[in-house]
Amino acid sequence: MKHWVLALGASLATTALPSAAQVTAQLTTEQFGKMEIKTQKVGDGLYVLFGNGGNIGVSVGADGVLIVDDGQFPQLMPKTLEAIRAVGGHRVDLAIDTHFHVDHADGNLVLGPTGTWFIAQANTREMLAKDRVVNVVVRPPTEYKPYPASALPVVTFTDRMQMHFNGDTLDLLHVGPAHTTGDAVVFFRDHNVVHTGDVFNNAGYPYIDTDNGGDLDGTIAFCEAILREIKPDTVVIPGHGPVGTYNDLKDHIAMLKGVRAKLAALVKSGATLEQVIAAKPTAEWDARYGDNTRIVNRGYASLTRKR
Repeated sequence: MKHWVLALGASLATTALPSAAQVTAQLTTEQFGKMEIKTQKVGDGLYVLFGNGGNIGVSVGADGVLIVDDGQFPQLMPKTLEAIRAVGGHRVDLAIDTHFHVDHADGNLVLGPTGTWFIAQANTREMLAKDRVVNVVVRPPTEYKPYPASALPVVTFTDRMQMHFNGDTLDLLHVGPAHTTGDAVVFFRDHNVVHTGDVFNNAGYPYIDTDNGGDLDGTIAFCEAILREIKPDTVVIPGHGPVGTYNDLKDHIAMLKGVRAKLAALVKSGATLEQVIAAKPTAEWDARYGDNTRIVNRGYASLTRKR
């Protein structure tokens, strides 16, 4: 998909910001046709779907179907629903949005008109209902438009919420600004499973949406709060990447603290962003976590904002 990103970036020199829909439109029917949804079972009636957006948690049972996130491209929702049917589900009754980014919530646009009810942290509902601009650093900023009423959460919470579904107790937790201003993690207590949304990214360095309330220190605090609530054998479903473990999350926190310390020292010295990049503050973790562009850029933005 690099060709359409580069082409889009070149065109933006003289045009307005692209919308999320316009970015999606750059993909062809053939490209969507080649995308796959893979399924992993993590417990009785509990699954993870992996595709081309955020990881989707799926609970299937006597009460129906509950999913955590639905942000595969809307054009991929037929494949997502097919994967849900393959594990015994039918229509999606409830969907929890862990945050407002399109790769985790854009399925709302498809599921809402079918009668699915959405649940989210209060700030996420607010973000979904208004114009936003998301700067992911590695490509031009993208304009997000408000969702229609049918795609907005109808149930919201502030700090904690508990629900009972398919014989499991689900606890929803919000600690404070982290990946975004409205992150929610979902604990499936009886399965000993947690879905973290993008507060924990097991595919590389995390992205912190500082322009929309995200915060590096908050991300660390949120991850530590999750760690306190789980067990050494808890299954950890990240927002992206393979299913992880307690130790994966613990290592992630150690990395975040290490990166934060190096960035903070550079910021305190008065270093510019360019000087911070040149100092390679993430060098000792790059072999494991990969491209550091976003964590350095957004981490710097988060720390300098507080000065």
